Amino acid sequence: MSEKSPLSSAGLRRDMDILEVLAGNGDDRDVDGFGVNWIAQRLGREKSQVSRALRGLEAEGMVERDPLTKRYRLGWRLFALAARTQQSRLVQLAVPFLRRLATVCDEDTHLCVQRGDMALTLMTLPSSRAFHRIWEGISIPVIMAAAGRSLLADWDDAQIRESLRAALPAGLGSAVDDEKQWLADVAHVRSFGYAVTAFELDDGVFGVSAPVRDHRGVIAAAVSVSVTRAPNEARLHEVGGIAAETARQLSVALGLPPGGRGVLSAMPLRVR
Repeated sequence: MSEKSPLSSAGLRRDMDILEVLAGNGDDRDVDGFGVNWIAQRLGREKSQVSRALRGLEAEGMVERDPLTKRYRLGWRLFALAARTQQSRLVQLAVPFLRRLATVCDEDTHLCVQRGDMALTLMTLPSSRAFHRIWEGISIPVIMAAAGRSLLADWDDAQIRESLRAALPAGLGSAVDDEKQWLADVAHVRSFGYAVTAFELDDGVFGVSAPVRDHRGVIAAAVSVSVTRAPNEARLHEVGGIAAETARQLSVALGLPPGGRGVLSAMPLRVR
């Protein structure tokens, strides 16, 4: 395969310069993007040259132009690529952590992320036992997911109530009880780093989950364990502590400083 010509590389560099300007100069006053004149002045280039480059980038979905203001901002395709890259890195980093968690607990373990009002299971690593329910690639409402309490742990209580009341049956006493339990579970995540819940979609299974944070301290995912073996209270909370430590270590691997937001003190992993 032939190498790119210097001309092609130079064109790519000019396009990258435009994308970097759009990515690095926005603030609350510039939510509508930037005009061609401003971008050209910022780069010290001719307006016609910048305009042609922006049209090419727009055709590929890398930038988008507001039809009213005529200003440009980063486009959907660039954000989609970034999201896929971040998700791919998350899965790759999580594999050894979830594998060890599955081995230590001898239970199925999962990596879940929030997508709108849904919880998506990106990956499942099974225990040593023969029968497993397949969750990988499946999305369910976040309020029905065992990992939901961990995924929403940074929401304030008012947001959680609003989401629950929109989804739970109105006028039923059980809905009020569910709301109280949900808030108690989220409070437990905030205090101890994990939640223990009866798994709404699978009788006889308890879900233990813990939030995973990225380099900014933002919840990026949750590790979850489906506990089926003699799920007494002591075992559930022991698994919770192990899940919280796994999430802490994965968070550090994602770039969160060891003492960063939401990271609790390290705990030893104990094999049962």
